[in-house]
Amino acid sequence: MEVILLEKMGKIGDVGDQVTVKAGFARNFLFPFSKAIPATKQNIAEFDSRREELMKAAAEKMEGEKKRAALITGLVLTIEANAREDGKLYGSVGTREIADAAAAAGHEIDKSEVELPEGALHYVGEHDITINLSTEVSTEIKVIVTSGGSEPDSVIEAIAEDTDEAAGEEPAAE
Repeated sequence: MEVILLEKMGKIGDVGDQVTVKAGFARNFLFPFSKAIPATKQNIAEFDSRREELMKAAAEKMEGEKKRAALITGLVLTIEANAREDGKLYGSVGTREIADAAAAAGHEIDKSEVELPEGALHYVGEHDITINLSTEVSTEIKVIVTSGGSEPDSVIEAIAEDTDEAAGEEPAAE
């Protein structure tokens, strides 16, 4: 299916490019989100008349993303999570937790902009994270995952009960 792109789409093309895409991709993604229009004679003529306006809007959007990237470049977020003594987290730190920590620090980052190519973070420590604001603008931030107390109380109690039973002793009454 031939379409005209209304905004830059990563590996597909730039604003105004006439490209061939699969019909389902156009129907289910490009058209509903106003990222493209069908490449009919009428739409091509209409697009040519609006080309300047769309190019200007794309340039303004790019400038806004560059300014936003400059604000968050070098940002250091600290996230506290429950971890074992060896540094492995009981859960994980994912895109949502990183986006929430950035919002708490006063920076607006959407969870879809956070790139975790190896999946969620499962260990305590410093992690370099890429934030993709658009196909052309990305920046790096540092996420420090700390242990917020070695183990949850319920796990400590369960371990204490297991060791008391193994030793043949009654659990101590509190």
